[in-house]
Amino acid sequence: MKALILAAGYATRLYPLTREYPKSLLPVNGSPIIDYIIDKLARVDEIEEFIVITNNKFFRQFKAWQGKHRLKKKISIVNDLTRDNATRLGAIGDMNFVLDKKRIKEDLLVIGGDNLFSGCVNRFLGFARKFSDCPVIGVYDIKKRSEASKYGVIKLDKSKRVIDFQEKPEDPKSTLVAMCLYYFPKRRLGLIQEYLHIRAKKDDAMGFYIDWLCNRVPVYGYAFSGKWFDIGDHKFYNAAKKSFK
Repeated sequence: MKALILAAGYATRLYPLTREYPKSLLPVNGSPIIDYIIDKLARVDEIEEFIVITNNKFFRQFKAWQGKHRLKKKISIVNDLTRDNATRLGAIGDMNFVLDKKRIKEDLLVIGGDNLFSGCVNRFLGFARKFSDCPVIGVYDIKKRSEASKYGVIKLDKSKRVIDFQEKPEDPKSTLVAMCLYYFPKRRLGLIQEYLHIRAKKDDAMGFYIDWLCNRVPVYGYAFSGKWFDIGDHKFYNAAKKSFK
């Protein structure tokens, strides 16, 4: 299994902090955000390699971070060659870029480089193994519908299959949201390229792909408990600095 960390965005909502510095390397209680992610994923025996995809603007900073790491497992830094927010590939474009660049044929675990959470990834993968060749999403009950409208909103049936997915709806049907943590079995990786052939330019967010995917194959959701911070703006970054360790 490969683990892909998405860190190629330009984080304009966190300016001026991220004007010349990547969001995933911002510190939370003394450590970069990405270190928490790497430490958590390192506990998964099946993961053979960590792949961090970034952009041309921040590539050197991630290479410097990589040089300081002493993790026994391989860490690769991939440059998606974009230079600004206007030319970004988006999450799906970056996934496809890595699949092609690294010629990935294994199961793939994908996580946003700005996600901090206290749940166990091994339990998430244990849940995923129950569903042969089916993608699985990490989900979280955010409790408030007003907050849920900022994310991809999910409804699950009794078997935990996703029966409805809406990207940032004005009127959310539930408070269960996608966490930007995904398991894609190797058999389903080809669907990413299929989606890219038909999507509109604006539909580069992961949520649009998941919505499309749910109409083609069974997709399941695993609910995490504990803390979760999606560090998209100053509010959530400051909250993480106060309470995430």
